Amino acid sequence: MSTSDDLLKSLAHGFMPQEETLEIARKKSNLQIGIPKETSMQEKRITLVPDAVALLVNNGHEVIIETGAGEGCSFSDRDYSEAGAQIVYGTEEVYKATMILKVEPPTIEELDMMQHGQLLISALQLPIQPKDFIKKLISKKITAIAFDFIKDPDGVLPIVTAMSEIAGNTAILIAAEYLNSERKGQGQMFGGISGISPTEVVILGAGTVGEYAARAAVGLGASVKIFDNNIHKLRRVQDVIGQRLQTSILQPKVLMKSLKSADVVIGAISSKIGRAPIIVTEEMVEKMKNLSVIVDVSIDKGGCVETSELTSHQAPVFTKHGVIHYCVPNIASRVARTASYALSNVIAPTIIDTGEFGGIESMIKSYVGIQNGVYIYKGILTNKYLAETFNLPYKDINLLLMAM
Repeated sequence: MSTSDDLLKSLAHGFMPQEETLEIARKKSNLQIGIPKETSMQEKRITLVPDAVALLVNNGHEVIIETGAGEGCSFSDRDYSEAGAQIVYGTEEVYKATMILKVEPPTIEELDMMQHGQLLISALQLPIQPKDFIKKLISKKITAIAFDFIKDPDGVLPIVTAMSEIAGNTAILIAAEYLNSERKGQGQMFGGISGISPTEVVILGAGTVGEYAARAAVGLGASVKIFDNNIHKLRRVQDVIGQRLQTSILQPKVLMKSLKSADVVIGAISSKIGRAPIIVTEEMVEKMKNLSVIVDVSIDKGGCVETSELTSHQAPVFTKHGVIHYCVPNIASRVARTASYALSNVIAPTIIDTGEFGGIESMIKSYVGIQNGVYIYKGILTNKYLAETFNLPYKDINLLLMAM
């Protein structure tokens, strides 16, 4: 055959219909999600609201909810049933699901109900749990993910941010409540009225809690001063709020002067690891105005006011040195419905993405934001801080994923 004949045949073959090479699609995974009723007295939130359940069910996932799980935020069993959830009447039934969603960490009794190899997504708070708690998770080969450490594509912790926004706003509303006469406060209105000096608010910490407390206080007409040692944070808050807002670094003499005339003090000092630092000493509290109000949001981390003592939603305040102290942890649970929507707005899309990726293993491998929240992977501790704290062996999550 001549070279020209070979060329013609080759060209003809090129114009014939060819088999198309397609990218192999991910195999979608249908997930089984169990939501038990929260047993902590302080906890009224739920991880998924009915609208989110309907979205998940429409995407092929199964949602199993314990009866009464939504009562704390005014969602009935009927609301969830109409959204497509299966309502069960025993906690053990919920813990048969392959994935467990909780707000508070599970109790030891709930851990006993968990299945081998389950996925647990919760605000785990493992650094403050007993060693036996972690060992039980490990022995059951659980994959434990702290939802408050899941990052979005911008590197932000969306759940921490949302709960901090809620806590900041709510702290100001709480302070306003305890300033009024019915709560045996000063009988002072939280806001600016013509001819009357505005309420003076001191905010300790210029993070998200401090920023949203400042927004709420300024919106009500108060005079606000924020203290923080991070100049960048102070400058940012000053830029986004501006009006009637003063800022200062944490100088004891300057702080003391502001505390003496303050009507309200909001403790919003954050601490990534360990206890919050004490910023306001007992001596400083003694010099504050009679019936002024301290709302120590930092009580979740031990409190940033020396006189703060842990209180509950049932008995939220005490008075010391004539100053009203509100020291309830988990302030977001006070507005449980709003907080549940905020949780659900982050968790539901994450679960949908997990299904689309083909399961949690593929999701963890593909999404760095999820990796940040993994404390234990299939019974292997992956958090270095926990390993050092409890003297337990651990492996880097990236090394585990490379072996997948």
